[in-house]
Amino acid sequence: MTTFQVPQRMNFSQVAPKVFKAVLALDAAARDGIDPVLLELVQIRASQINKCAYCIDFHVADARKGGESEERVHQLSAWEESSLYTARERAALALTEAVTLLPAGVSDAVWAEAGKHFEEKELAQLIALILTVNAWNRMNVTTRKTPGTA
Repeated sequence: MTTFQVPQRMNFSQVAPKVFKAVLALDAAARDGIDPVLLELVQIRASQINKCAYCIDFHVADARKGGESEERVHQLSAWEESSLYTARERAALALTEAVTLLPAGVSDAVWAEAGKHFEEKELAQLIALILTVNAWNRMNVTTRKTPGTA
């Protein structure tokens, strides 16, 4: 099998360490109180949408370490067609897609469904998590950070 190596454009953490540390701090704050399984599902799904190979690789590995099944990881890109996700997970994934694809907007239906499954503080944390993974995705896609690099 021949692999194609996309050259990384820059090491963002070295070039802009203050910004990188600020995103790390936001990431840590956003994770507070989020179920670890849900956290990885949200981060993988946003990373799939944003086509961030580095983040997909990173979060799939973390999900597996946390005991997530291969079947659920594989079906995540088609979660709406799968019966493997709970109503709470489905609400979080719908919100993840709506926030990640912001020009389409977060519909009242998506907002209401999320509100059924998450208390206001949890919902705020979930939104912060989605914002953070999108920031990481954009940083890593822009700089072409490749899977397997630190």
